[in-house]
Amino acid sequence: MSAHHQIVIVGGGTGGIKTAAWLKRLDPAVDIALVEPSEVHYYQPIWTMVGAGVVKRESSARPEQDVMPHGVHWIKDSVTTFDPENSSVSLASGDTLTYDALVVAPGIKVDWAKVKGLKDALGKGGVCSNYGYNNVEYTWQALQEFKGGKALFTFPAGPIKCPGAPQKIMWLTDHYLRKNGLRDESEVIYAAASPGIFGVPRYAATLSQLAEERDITTHFSRNLVEVRPETKEAVFADMNGGDELVLEYDLLHVTPPQCAPDFIRASPLADAAGWVDVDKNSLQHTKYPNIFGLGDATNTPNSKTGAAIRKQAPVVAKNLLALFKAEELAESYDGYASCPLVTGYGRTIMAEFGYGGKIMESFPFDQSKERYSMYALKVYGLPSMYWNGMLQARM
Repeated sequence: MSAHHQIVIVGGGTGGIKTAAWLKRLDPAVDIALVEPSEVHYYQPIWTMVGAGVVKRESSARPEQDVMPHGVHWIKDSVTTFDPENSSVSLASGDTLTYDALVVAPGIKVDWAKVKGLKDALGKGGVCSNYGYNNVEYTWQALQEFKGGKALFTFPAGPIKCPGAPQKIMWLTDHYLRKNGLRDESEVIYAAASPGIFGVPRYAATLSQLAEERDITTHFSRNLVEVRPETKEAVFADMNGGDELVLEYDLLHVTPPQCAPDFIRASPLADAAGWVDVDKNSLQHTKYPNIFGLGDATNTPNSKTGAAIRKQAPVVAKNLLALFKAEELAESYDGYASCPLVTGYGRTIMAEFGYGGKIMESFPFDQSKERYSMYALKVYGLPSMYWNGMLQARM
């Protein structure tokens, strides 16, 4: 079967839902079909706090139907291939959709298999990860069962969603151990493929100081390539070509490698690295004018966060409708991203920046310092704003 819609949106995560809501807000009559196979929508940023025992994982999940904008045709299916020359997409069911314009927002793939031994080790023996609804509860269990030893936290090579998240659980673990009298018997270790603790110097300076004050052992330019659960060892490649590093662990939190979804990487929409190839400002595809992309699957050089999508969605919606009217694409995304860097229970540094690391802070105080107010915003304010404002294009 074949069906035609003015706009087809691929992906019912934050990017797809928010863009659909913006389009309906700007033009209630616009015909939109949204392709998304999942029946549950997740607010993933709160999983850090689930892993630290602050909130329950159920608070992160709602039925997809409940967040679908009114008037949008939800197609519970998966895209298999794109045919941009004929403005069509093929679905797993065998159906075909044609469109006047396409929005691609499928999110990012978590590639557990890329680390040797990880899939089999995960969820037992102290090997945990906050990256997944079915995994995150074990992080809290593993933390409660940890009675001292080596607590190791990793950050992979390549783009990932929320680059601050891998260290958030590290800071929370350090604080948990101190509160429970276990820090003197423990070593907290952060091993990251990145060359430093954070990519924006203003916030990196504070984080580096905190790491020194809190006796965090750091290894940079180190990418996790293997987990050996039988000997409780983690193996890291040297990003600069040196010898591998083998670290023992009693608790291991892994941030897995991530990449664009397979059906994106194999498509004509992808760049050489597999990401949806769009202009970093207009978010229009570089080759196909009636295609736009946003969110984690694109090659825009911004931090992949929900806050970035909050700024990208109205740009896509307004530029797409301008395209329909043969008008100039006047809206421009500036690379804005926000990362609430949780540095302990009741402590958060609110990093806000754009392309090139430009500081774009929202509050009238020094956001490079730890504050309880920013922690409260992260844990209580932002989830409410997400469900009740962001997904409805109210912000």
